[in-house]
Amino acid sequence: MLAHNLSERAAHYLHLEEQFGAHNYHPIPVVLERGEGVFLYDVDGKRYYDFLSGYSAVNQGHCHPKIIDALITQAKKLTLTSRAFHSNLLGEYAQYITSYFGYDKVLPMNTGVEGGETAIKLARRWAYTKKGIAENKAKIIFAEGNFWGRTLAAISSSTDPSSYHNFGPFMPGFELVPYNDLVALEKAFQDTNIAAFMVEPIQGEAGVVIPADGYLKGVRDLCTQYNVLFIADEIQTGLARTGKMLACDHDAVKPDILILGKALSGGTMPVSAVLCNDDIMMNIKPGEHGSTYGGNPLACAVAMVALQVLKDEQMAENAEAMGQLLRDELAKLQSPLIKTIRGKGLLNAIVISHPNPDASWDLCLELKNKGLLAKPTHGDKIRFAPPLSITKEQILECVAIIGKSVETLQ
Repeated sequence: MLAHNLSERAAHYLHLEEQFGAHNYHPIPVVLERGEGVFLYDVDGKRYYDFLSGYSAVNQGHCHPKIIDALITQAKKLTLTSRAFHSNLLGEYAQYITSYFGYDKVLPMNTGVEGGETAIKLARRWAYTKKGIAENKAKIIFAEGNFWGRTLAAISSSTDPSSYHNFGPFMPGFELVPYNDLVALEKAFQDTNIAAFMVEPIQGEAGVVIPADGYLKGVRDLCTQYNVLFIADEIQTGLARTGKMLACDHDAVKPDILILGKALSGGTMPVSAVLCNDDIMMNIKPGEHGSTYGGNPLACAVAMVALQVLKDEQMAENAEAMGQLLRDELAKLQSPLIKTIRGKGLLNAIVISHPNPDASWDLCLELKNKGLLAKPTHGDKIRFAPPLSITKEQILECVAIIGKSVETLQ
């Protein structure tokens, strides 16, 4: 059903999507045309605060001028060679990002889910060549509630029926343990065929579920003890989103394999990366893994600038301060509708308490009407994750919008 109360122009665009596009998303009924910094503008010129940031792909803010300049400059020179040939930027980018995060090697890919698939392939190959697991016996453990995409491999590890129902059969060699449960993880590690544990430091799609302090330190210790690779899915939590460059930095741990994506391009194009050291990476030989667009010159140019902007503009530090302010101000609303407020940095969520099962959706519609864009996840949860350039004054204005919207719903 198309939404009511839309301008004729907005309704036109929604109708085109409805008629000619697959119905695999259920968006908030707003048609966006332009973005700048923390703001988005619809086709009628109305301004909104963006509190989703392209699922944390736009950490640096919409159309960051330095990132856009890098994109345009490189696009006029060379966009793609394929990996059949060398480019002048791939080596430079590889040196830059490996130095940035402290790993020996990077394997560049495009989408976040490709990064996850790549990490699993690296872990399986390492298991057979280095750990000595018998061929085709390696297992990867995931946490319940995980989300890393919707490929067949990704949904094979999912506990969300909307992701996996009627899409089987599923990938073998995947097992699940409860999130934030070190006892269950150690029990699973008794199986000597375990190659890796892949986990989000904070579960984003599940509703910004934050583990207990020390959980990641415990994961690191257990992985080391049992010779299991620790794969950190930092596609959503990384790149300054949670108040540190990586969410793993909150526990001062270093994963064996690090997966990055989303804000690696500042929201301009799909760019992902898998980082690890030589003892893991160098088990894959030419022809055994790759991607037509992986490591393309345009992506390399954009990613280096996107990473530099995070440091130059101290976005991790701002995310830490503004995230704390956001949570403190939301708590001051003292709304019975807001059951829980949680988050780290500028990755936050509220849990709505209301007899109406559609209350979260209705609240997001009211937020839209008042100039703030957010989207429910898993029914009663709403993520609040604005670009990391947001200011104190803007946070206060946004909380006022949220407060008025909550009052309307009550």
